[in-house]
This record gives sequence, C-alpha cells and structure tokens, in this order.
Amino acid sequence: MDNGGEIRPVQLISGDGNFNDVGMDDFANKVKMNEWGISYSVISIMGPQSSGKSTLLNHLCGTKFRVMDADEGGNQTTQGIWLANGIGMERHTLVMDLEGTDGNERGEDDTAFESRSALFALAVSDVLLVNMWCTEVGRCRAGNIPLLRTVFEVMLQLSIPRKPTLMFVLRDQTKSPLEKLDRRLRQDIEKLWNSIHQDAPLTNFFNVEVEALISFELCEEQFEEQVANLRHKISNSIASGAHGGDQGAIDASSFSFSAREMWEQIKANNDLDLPALRVLVATVRCEEIANNMFTSFTENEKWSDLEMAARSDVILGFRNELTSIIDSCLSQYDEKTTYYDERIRLARRNDLEEKLLLHVRPTVESIIGHLRSEAFVKFKHAFDQALSGGQVFSVAAETCPTGVMSEFDIRCADVVIQQANWNTSKGKEKLGRKIAEYIGSVRDAKLSELTDKFKHELDKVLCRQVGELLKSPTDDTWHDIRQGLQCEILSAFVGLDCELSSFNVDFGMRNNVVSKLKEYARGVVISKASEEAENVSKYMDGRFTDIFFYDPDRKPRDWSGGEDIADIARSARFEALKCLFDMAVIRLDNEDSNVKRILSIDLVGETPFVVGKMASNGLKGVPSSSSKAIVLLSAPNCESLWTQFMADTEVVVNHAIDTKAIIVQGIAAQEAIEHNGFIVPAAAPNSGSNPSFAAVAPLNSGMSNVIPRALRFVAECLKALARRFPNFVLRLVENLLPSGSPVIRFIRQALIEVIKILQPLWPSYFSQLLMLLAPYEAEIWGANPEPQHAFYLAGNHV
Repeated sequence: MDNGGEIRPVQLISGDGNFNDVGMDDFANKVKMNEWGISYSVISIMGPQSSGKSTLLNHLCGTKFRVMDADEGGNQTTQGIWLANGIGMERHTLVMDLEGTDGNERGEDDTAFESRSALFALAVSDVLLVNMWCTEVGRCRAGNIPLLRTVFEVMLQLSIPRKPTLMFVLRDQTKSPLEKLDRRLRQDIEKLWNSIHQDAPLTNFFNVEVEALISFELCEEQFEEQVANLRHKISNSIASGAHGGDQGAIDASSFSFSAREMWEQIKANNDLDLPALRVLVATVRCEEIANNMFTSFTENEKWSDLEMAARSDVILGFRNELTSIIDSCLSQYDEKTTYYDERIRLARRNDLEEKLLLHVRPTVESIIGHLRSEAFVKFKHAFDQALSGGQVFSVAAETCPTGVMSEFDIRCADVVIQQANWNTSKGKEKLGRKIAEYIGSVRDAKLSELTDKFKHELDKVLCRQVGELLKSPTDDTWHDIRQGLQCEILSAFVGLDCELSSFNVDFGMRNNVVSKLKEYARGVVISKASEEAENVSKYMDGRFTDIFFYDPDRKPRDWSGGEDIADIARSARFEALKCLFDMAVIRLDNEDSNVKRILSIDLVGETPFVVGKMASNGLKGVPSSSSKAIVLLSAPNCESLWTQFMADTEVVVNHAIDTKAIIVQGIAAQEAIEHNGFIVPAAAPNSGSNPSFAAVAPLNSGMSNVIPRALRFVAECLKALARRFPNFVLRLVENLLPSGSPVIRFIRQALIEVIKILQPLWPSYFSQLLMLLAPYEAEIWGANPEPQHAFYLAGNHV
C-alpha cells in the first residue's frame, strides 16, 4: 500500500537521544495510522556510515530519506533515527533509517547511541536489515557484529512478543557465491550468539536471512531488479507471518507511545557504554598505529617517486619495489603492536593492508593503462601491415590480436604486487574491446569502399536503362524497369557476396549491407525517374512528332495520299500519353495501376478533356498516400500538361489538315494546267522532291487565284512550324525548292523568317537549311543584296 503519498520522513529520535513526540504524532496523523489497526509492519536498517543504507531503503520501500552527496564524500548523512512511510509495499509499512555506525562524528569512544539504536530497532521491527560490505564477511568487525554482541547480551531483558528477522544485506557482491557467503556469515552469527546464550538457540529469538546486492553505481539496472526481488521476498514473508506479523497485536494508533516507552527503557540501561578496558585500549591504540603507518607510507620518498613515474610510463621492476615498500610498512606495524590483543591487532592490520592496497591501486592501474596503450599501438601496426601486405582481412583480424594479448598478460603479471593478487581481466577486456573497435572501424571503412564501388556501377547502369526506357515508353515500361533493377541488384549482390566472404561478416551484417545496396539502387531509379519527369513535355512533343510526321518506315509524311490525319493524331497523342503515364507514378513494387486506363479514356477519348474530370475520378491510377508507389506528377499537373499538349498539337494537326487541303488543290490545279496544255517544270535531279509539293509554271487565267493563295498558306505554315517541328519544315522546303522560281518567289520572305527562327533555337537544322538553299541563291535573293548579305552573315556565324 502507499497511503501517505509524498509525506517527508520525520526524525523519530535525535542524535542527542531525544524522542520526537510532536513529530511522531504529526506523522501518524498524516499517514492515518489510526486506521491501520494491527495490519502493519516495521522495517529498519543499520550498518556502517556511508554504506548506502538510505539509498537501499529509498529503492526498496519508495521512501525519500536523504542520501550522501558524492561531492561531500563519506560524511554523516543520517543523524539519530528517521521514520518514513513505505510506498508501493503490499501492506502498511513503517521504515526506520538508523544513524551509521563507526562514523568520525561520534568518535571511537561514543558507541552508546549505536548500541541503543540497534537494540531499539530490534525491539520494534519485524525486519532489521544489517547493511554490510560483501568483502567484510568473515571479518571480526564486519556487519556491526561487535555491536550485535552488545545487543544480544541485553536482548532477553526486553519483553518482545514476536520473533524479528535479522536480514544481512551484503552490498557490492563479488564473484564469491552467495551460498558460501551465507554459510560463513551464519557461522559467525551462531558463534557470537552461543558465546552469550549457550542454553537457548538463536532461532528461538530471530529469523536470520542473508541476501546480496550488486553495486548500485556500477550496475544500476541489475541493482533495481535485485531490490525488486528483495521487496517481493520481504512482502511475501510478512504476509505469510514468517516475520512475526501484526506487530504483536499492538494497534498502530499506539505505536508512538509504545516506541517511546521502548526507547526510554533502552536509554536507561547505562551498562551499554562500558566495553572492556583491554579491548578499548587495543582498539584505540592499534587504530592510531595503523593510521601513523599509512601516513608514513604516503610520505615515503620511494613510493612518491614510483607514483610520479607511473603517471607517464611503464616502470621496470615496479612490482618488486612496491611490494618491498608495503612489506616494510606492515612489518613496522607488527613490531609496534606485538603486545596488544591479537584479535584487535590482526583486524587493524587487515584494515591497514586493505587501505594501502586501495591507495596504490590507481597507480597500478595507470601502469596497466600504459601497457594497454602500448599493446594497442603494436597491434594496430601489425594489423595494418598485414592488410597492406595482401593478407585476407578475416585472417589478419584473427591472428594479429592473439600475440598482442598474450604479451599483455605477461607484462601485467609483472606489475601486480604480491599482496594484492588483483585480477587484471578488466584491463585485458578493455584492450580486447579497443582492438575489436579498431577492427570494426577498418572493416566498416573497407565495406564502405566496397559498397561505393558497386553503387557507382549501379548508378551508371540504372541511370542509362531508366532514361532509355522512359524516353521510349512501351506498354511494359515499369515492368521492364523493375526487371532491370532486380537483375542489376542480383548481379551486384553476387559480386558483393564474394567480396564479403573475406571480411568474415555475420549473417546480420551481410543482410544489412545488401539491404542498403538494394535501397540505394531503388533510390537511383527514383532519382532518375524524377529527373526525367521534369522533361515530360519535351518527351511528349518528341514522341508526338515521331508518330505524326513520320510513317512506320521512318519516312516523312507528305499528306498527299489518303492518310487519316485524325487517326494518326490520335495514335501520336496516345504514344505521347505513355510518356505522361510512365512518368506520373514510380512503380517499383509491382503495383498494378489504373493510370494508363484513366488517362487513355479521359485524355485521348472522343470527348474533349474537361478540367477537373481527372480530379473527380481521384486519378484512380495514381496510388494513394498509403501506397508504396511514388507520385511524381499529381492529377492537377497531369491535367495541366495534357491541356497544354493538346493545345500545341491541335495547331499542328490543323496545319496538317490545311496543308493536305492545299496539296489536294495544288494537284487539281496541276491537272487542270496539264489538261489546258501548260507544262510544269521538272524537279531537280536527285533532289528527293515530292510531286505533291511541286509548284506550277506560268498560270492560266483560270488558276491564277488558286495557286498563289495555296503557296502563301504554305509560307505561313513554314513560319508557324519552325519553332516546334524544324525537321518537318526542312523536309517541306526540300520538296518545294525544286519546283522553281514561282514557288520560291512566294515563300522567299517565309524562308528569311525561318532562318531567323532556326538560328538560335535549332542550330543543327539551321545549318542543314543553308545547305538546301545554296543551289537556289539567285532565285531566292534576286537583285536584293541586303537579305542575301544577312543570309551569308548567318551562315558564316554558324
């Protein structure tokens, strides 16, 4: 339960030993303890100062006890005894955080408060957590065992109507199995209890449990999981009655009074602060000697030199020299503490040794760091040289680290001092990770170069294929594009797969590289299609010109036969529509589309194109936004393009119809002239002229109006068609010129205009026109030098 919400903890007992009646009553009112009845539990924690007691309770019970500021170091955070309401527990829970033991603030002599607070916690709690470091198991002063001795001695004097649980929480668990730590710790507790109460077993008074937690700072997530499991165990045990349960039928509304009376009883016992004189003297004196020896070590000149030199380089003989200095320090301690209590003397010696090793460890790790750096540089050189020499990447990546790692192990063994027996596996792991990272970076760089090569090939081939297919559309343009894309991807994959085999990449990395290459190929197609879509009008015009002005044999149409211009225009427009259809939507995922059918019906059907019709259909052929297809030309864009295209081609079609009518009239005029005895001049030999474009010789009075009018119309057609269909204009001029002076006279001004149009817009066609006109200079220009001069200026410019 979480009644009480965000209510802050209250100091139940001050550091001076005063019970906070007012604070306790206010707290009880806020959490509504009078409504709890007997359904509640009490959890307390004791342990060394700055050992993470408050942190553990905050994570275990959802409390808000003040925790140590890392910047302030191991200063005292909790003074006295603090009380909070447990949040997130399965039943109402009071949580007590006890002042840390062995703190400098109270000093070595003032242990009465520690003893009283521990005894108070045992007296009122269902569960007493004894917080201790995992490395202290087996040590005589570990886990407040001396303090527990004092508590056990007076425990039977108290009338406690239930059996509390002592739960030893081992912090920062090492590699030692929990079962082994549990067994050792229980043996120590049993031994302590039996030395005090030989006639009654410990289990008659306490439930003893042992749990271990990993380091919160190093493995926060795993720490949270272990704390959650610990919370579950405690909740289940309390609910089942294993921890006494229901506070011995003490109603929660009476807890404040009961706790105050319990504290007063404990506080009145003056014997708690009188340890044996011999033990006290040994404790104080051995601690003093140990501190002096540690100071002497830190000021040792040889050690200072080693520490300074180790900051920048590896030191030969470091292990032996440092071992000698530490041995000398410990020997002096042994000599000065020979006559003190052996148990206290050895405990303090172990503390001194641990303190010395903790002090020198950063220097040892610094040297290991230098060794690691040297090993990495050596590996990098060997690895790069192996690759430069042509060795297969996977072989070099496997063989080069082996020798380097073996040499690193040997050199580390010559650094770690004898007293420590430290494990250098972490340094080796760091070196291994750094080597693996370098191998990975080289592999990534080479794979990038490799994929770039295949990307370049895909770019070149696919751009060419897609461009050609979109410029000359068929009924299966996108099907052909998809097949081409798949073939090129497959070809690239086969080549890439052969290359990847030398890099020893796993299946996942292989798939990732192939997937990126496939995605790149799709991107090339999309980019090229988008680029071509910008020129869709040009391609539509070109496609229309090819079909409308040339027959299937690629011969120019002269409109002299029985051609159905409307039908030809319809076919040409439909072919142009294919360009619009293929460039409107990118279809790389084999999606069937109705674009072609919709555009064919709406845009080329017999009914004129109506603005908005495509939009009203929703352009069904263009996939929706949820489709994988990519829209390049929206419905409004298609509508606008087609409207402009229809307007442009309508002019061309009308010109063709008018031209055909003129030709028909010309043929009729020629037949009439021949019938009346007039002769038409023959066409120039090998000129490729077409009789249908022939002009007539001197005209009789009956046809004098028909022929000039027709030729003037042809001249207007030349100027109108020059901008968009230069090739057709060239062919028309080619057929007209051989007919002679009468025709040239009528189209002379038109030729001058055509020259001005073609020169900037169609330079190649302009050059061809000059060549066509060269044999007819006299007929074209006559005695007028200015146009002729302009003509030659234009020719010389080209």
